[in-house]
Order: sequence, then C-alpha cells, then structure tokens
Amino acid sequence: MNRIMAIDLGTKRIGIAVSDLLGLTAQPVTVLEKKEDGSELEAIAALIEDFGNVSELLLGLPKTLKGEEGPAAQNARSFAARLKERFNLKVTLWDERMTTVAANKFLISAGVSRKDRKKVIDKSAAAGILRSYLDRSNKR
Repeated sequence: MNRIMAIDLGTKRIGIAVSDLLGLTAQPVTVLEKKEDGSELEAIAALIEDFGNVSELLLGLPKTLKGEEGPAAQNARSFAARLKERFNLKVTLWDERMTTVAANKFLISAGVSRKDRKKVIDKSAAAGILRSYLDRSNKR
C-alpha cells in the first residue's frame, strides 16, 4: 500500500498532511516556511523519505467561490510543475475551496487560541484537502 502526501501551499507557509497506508485517514504533519530560494522542496523530499511509500502528491488548487482560477491558482500550478520535475511521483491538483475556513472553524470550536491556531492551521487545511480527496476516491 502507499501513502498520499497533501500540500496546502500558502504565500508564507506550506501545510503538509499524509494518509495512512490504506488511504483511509488524513493526518496533519507539519508546517514548512516558504523560502525565496525554493529550498522547501528539500524539506518535502525529507518528509517523503521519512514516511516512505509516498506514491502521490496532492496539491491544493485555490479557486474562487465561483470556481475560477486567479493568481494563487497559477502559483499552485507552477509549484505542481516544480514538484513533478523534482519528484518521480504522481502530482494531483485538488480544489481546496473552503478548507482553511473549515479548519479554522474546527480549531475555534476546539478552543484553540488564535496564536496556537496560526501554528497549525496550514497543516489542518492540508489534512482537510486530503480528507476531501480520500472521501471522493473511496466512494468510487
């Protein structure tokens, strides 16, 4: 069996989540700081190595509520191309609308302070993207 690694690409941070080997659950893993020099790919490589059995990278594709793509979506498409070039893995773009909002609402309802939410929101959003993808995939 193989894992899927989800990536929530932000302007400052990158949230990472992974599935279990059966592709049933999504666990938030970490938040990486986005670097000007692109060295976050090396941190992603280290995570892929640490988890092993990663067969697919799932990258959130930010769309507007109307389903349109703007500059953030183009940035995600560019990052997807970099991921494909760097790793010999399937890279899937997945609509991430409302995942950060849902993650934030969940963390608020769990009583997580604003300061602490900022530390985990990106990996929680990555887990939301992955959960959405797994739910859709497991219904087939």
